[in-house]
Amino acid sequence: MSRIGVFICHCGENISRTVDVERVAAQVGTLPGVAFSTDYKYMCSDPGQGLLKKAIQEQRLSHVVVAACSPRMHEKTFRKAVESAGLNPFLCEMANIREHCSWVHEDRDEATAKAIEIVGMMVERVKKNRVLPTITVPVTKRSLVIGGGIAGIQAALDIADAGHEVVLVEREPSIGGHMAQLSETFPTLDCSQCIMTPKMVDVANHPRIKLYTYAEIEHVEGYIGNFQVTVRKKARSVDEDKCTGCGVCMTKCPVKKIPNKFDQNLGMRPAIYVPFPQAVPNTPVIDRENCTKFKTGKCGVCQKVCGPGAVDYEQEDQLIVEPVGAIVVATGFDLYSIEEKPKGSAIKGYGEFGHGKIPDVIDGMTFERLASASGPTGGKILRPSDGREPKQIVFIQCVGSRAREKGISYCSKICCMYTAKHTMLYHHKVHDGQAYVFFMDARTPGKSYDEFWRRSIEEEEAVYIRGMVSRLYQKGNKIVVMGSDIAVGVQVEIEADMVVLATAVQPQKGADTLAQKLGISYDKYHFYSEAHAKLRPVECATAGIYLAGACQGPKDIPDTVSQASAAAAKVMTLFAKDKLEREPIVARVREAGCVGCFYCQKVCPYGAVEEKEIRDRQGNLVKVVAYVNPGVCGGCGTCQATCPSKSVELDGYTDEQIVAMIESL
Repeated sequence: MSRIGVFICHCGENISRTVDVERVAAQVGTLPGVAFSTDYKYMCSDPGQGLLKKAIQEQRLSHVVVAACSPRMHEKTFRKAVESAGLNPFLCEMANIREHCSWVHEDRDEATAKAIEIVGMMVERVKKNRVLPTITVPVTKRSLVIGGGIAGIQAALDIADAGHEVVLVEREPSIGGHMAQLSETFPTLDCSQCIMTPKMVDVANHPRIKLYTYAEIEHVEGYIGNFQVTVRKKARSVDEDKCTGCGVCMTKCPVKKIPNKFDQNLGMRPAIYVPFPQAVPNTPVIDRENCTKFKTGKCGVCQKVCGPGAVDYEQEDQLIVEPVGAIVVATGFDLYSIEEKPKGSAIKGYGEFGHGKIPDVIDGMTFERLASASGPTGGKILRPSDGREPKQIVFIQCVGSRAREKGISYCSKICCMYTAKHTMLYHHKVHDGQAYVFFMDARTPGKSYDEFWRRSIEEEEAVYIRGMVSRLYQKGNKIVVMGSDIAVGVQVEIEADMVVLATAVQPQKGADTLAQKLGISYDKYHFYSEAHAKLRPVECATAGIYLAGACQGPKDIPDTVSQASAAAAKVMTLFAKDKLEREPIVARVREAGCVGCFYCQKVCPYGAVEEKEIRDRQGNLVKVVAYVNPGVCGGCGTCQATCPSKSVELDGYTDEQIVAMIESL
């Protein structure tokens, strides 16, 4: 006979404002099997948990129902409390009477009646809960970091410094990411390369970091603590072990007019190249699409002049399998290109402000390369069209961002600050120049950020115009910018020499494809989704995979570094034990009923369903059935819902429990 304890939480006033919690406690106390029922203002607090533990021991309770907020918020909290009182933690269930009841109803009587029914359903369900043993899996104490920007570098160094091996995979020929492209960083205006390049060198020299550049993730199998990751190491056509980085091949290459992506296509590079002089590793890569040798079979100059014989035209892609226990995803961001709409893009706001048509209309990253001492102009602010110094620059903020009608509703977070920085850099380099900024409002939520933004106006003489640009066109060698100043209610027209657009921050191209390989979720913009926005901000719903940096959403450098270290700390916590304990809410297959259709395998988002051969005593194959690997199963229940023979059941959510809940109504 069950002796169930029911604990009703007020959640401050979140629940009790709408639901008569005393009446709920009194009513459910009369249900069959309920031995104890009470309410408390904050059940998740220490006194609340103490109340629960004391009742379990004094009332000899066999099961517990806590009626409070979402199980996503505090299910672990209450199960730990139940376990510490001597009960199996999976004999405790939560009834959500906040999000499912008090927050969505206004009528107190109706909400109270609904709360009683929700709790009653959970009482019937918990009666059929079984004692479940915790699942333990071994842990491979190596980690994979995907992305070699500042987030990936910080996470890799933190994990490696803690004594664990790290495999760092970067898609580009060099690590460094966007931060290597920046001129200076806000709010201190310190040199970005001076901060970044020592960390890049640390990664390359760290004995516990294995670096794969010019490489991509091909396939991911396994589960938390035991992933098998296949890395495609693309052919550089240069042997990294033989190359000395002398650069003669690049100097002698006859094809030298290929737009340099690192310089936002402002400069040119040869067909064999390193992205930038401080690249790590400093090993060239041959651009096979533009190399004469690969296009026509002729040339071969780089191979002839290479003293160590490092150039290898026959080199092919390599597939390397790396066993790891945890994965940190740090793939970073890209900028919204308004020049042309990519095929299949849902974003509508393309072709604005003459970008791609008027050469002196550029984006923020292009301005960074102009301002950088390592950029194509050596740090001089010059117009791309004619090389003249611009005397009037217009900066336009929120290009793409915060525009629901164009398809991007979110704030890109960093534009206000980097535009303020751009006005300062411009004023420092062009003393007689004038910067104008069209903006909707200023968002400066960071340490010393607001002071920095004000300094751009008060000391660096940038003119901020609150309003949007309505039209922009070329007139001679000028760009006429028309807009309105809503602060004073007048129309504004500026003849500018250059226009800089603060375009929206977006996820990297292919972010959705990588997410599907990893089995993690993403939002409609393809930013990766965290498990819980407040309580688990660096964890994915898929155990063992963590997020760092702008792949999760727009972030500045301090936030990115902080999150990278937080993700690394999560990995180190995972590696602190030799074996990992997992919740046993997993699917199980009733082999007698399984017909081997494997619909469950097709729909499983975690890849947990395997094939299992059933043989008789003589070893003859009887049939092949589905088997759910408990270490991989995420407990989503999709297989249970799909199985046509009803041979799959999810522990804690069996058909018997669901029927009991329905019958209680």
